[in-house]
Amino acid sequence: MNILIKSAIIVDPSSPFHQQKNDILIEKGIITKISKTIQNPNNYKEIKLENLHISQGWFDSSVCFGEPGLEERETIENGLNTAAKSGFTAVAVNPNTSPAADNKSTIEFIKHKSFGFATNLYPIGNFTKGGQSVDLAELYDMQNSGAIAFGDYNKSISNANLLKIGLQYVQNFDGLVLSFPQDNSIATEGLVNEEINSTKLGLKGIPSLAEELQIARDLFILEYTGGKLHIPTISTENAVKLIKNAKKKGLNVSCSVAAHHLVLTDDELKSFDANTKVLPPLRTLKDTKALIKGLKEGVIDMITSDHNPIDIEHKKVEYYNAKFGTIGLESLFSALNKKIDLDVFIASLTTNPKKRFKIKTETISEGNKADLTLFNPEFEYQFTENNILSTSKNAIFLNKKMNGKVYGIIANNQVVL
Repeated sequence: MNILIKSAIIVDPSSPFHQQKNDILIEKGIITKISKTIQNPNNYKEIKLENLHISQGWFDSSVCFGEPGLEERETIENGLNTAAKSGFTAVAVNPNTSPAADNKSTIEFIKHKSFGFATNLYPIGNFTKGGQSVDLAELYDMQNSGAIAFGDYNKSISNANLLKIGLQYVQNFDGLVLSFPQDNSIATEGLVNEEINSTKLGLKGIPSLAEELQIARDLFILEYTGGKLHIPTISTENAVKLIKNAKKKGLNVSCSVAAHHLVLTDDELKSFDANTKVLPPLRTLKDTKALIKGLKEGVIDMITSDHNPIDIEHKKVEYYNAKFGTIGLESLFSALNKKIDLDVFIASLTTNPKKRFKIKTETISEGNKADLTLFNPEFEYQFTENNILSTSKNAIFLNKKMNGKVYGIIANNQVVL
């Protein structure tokens, strides 16, 4: 693959070309030259796009596909193609498949199905067998087969002793444990955030307390055991405070926030649209502001789409019966662009999550592999079904006004635009 990119503004704080407009020559997948103007005597394919910006390739730390077993929601093939066109050169895929990804065979199957695509797939293995919080899964075997972390997607580890043992065990091979922040004995059968809107609408609430109790418990266990803990998709003001204090104490903890929790509140529930039914639930404006502040201050390490395709039979039903989840790969950039400083946004999708999940970063410099996301931060549009590339259409940002356009990626010696 030989390509000449023309007049691209480079957004990469780790690169000597940060915030400069340059041409970029890529030969056989390697950046061979970066300069103000590069001639094209070999007649390589040229990429010229309006207001082109380029960053390191984005990494999403929480994505769900369906395969194996739930292909009606999303296949690995279509999921990776969707990720590529949405700007992601790498995704970490959750283990909520059927059968569950709780053993080396399933991890190897998922890895094998992902070969040959522009976007790299990194499996997350179940922390417990079947995600049932009873017995530890085959953690060491799964890591040897390609799993980069262990967690039961959208399921809390109810057994505190199991988390303790797991955090101690994975230190033998530098494993990373994910613990979903919800105490189910508090959340019970809740559907949405417990606040004024849930009361007005007659929807059973999930209090912030359910999230914060679980996080507090997990941090106490981490302080006792040591090891590495990642808390995915936090959503409350006090959750930010708890993690901030834990980091001050030197605990090896990281956390992420879903894009929708940064810009949407539980005011969205008034439509009774099941696409707004997500876990954790949409919270209040106070929480949203605290999450954005936590991101800017570095308390929150990364942003995720928390992309979770749900087929129409389980989503386009009455609110109580609908499954939790929204797709988000296609909308992540344009939903957050202009809401968050671009440098903060890029860091939260590149260097920060890649370092935590031990994925190699490729700075935009001569001699490095071309692992690039191409985008235009000045493009307004309305997000409709025509913008959805996923098999499932359960998009929380459907019909919202958006700002910013992703052109695609250059990665693994391939171009997807």
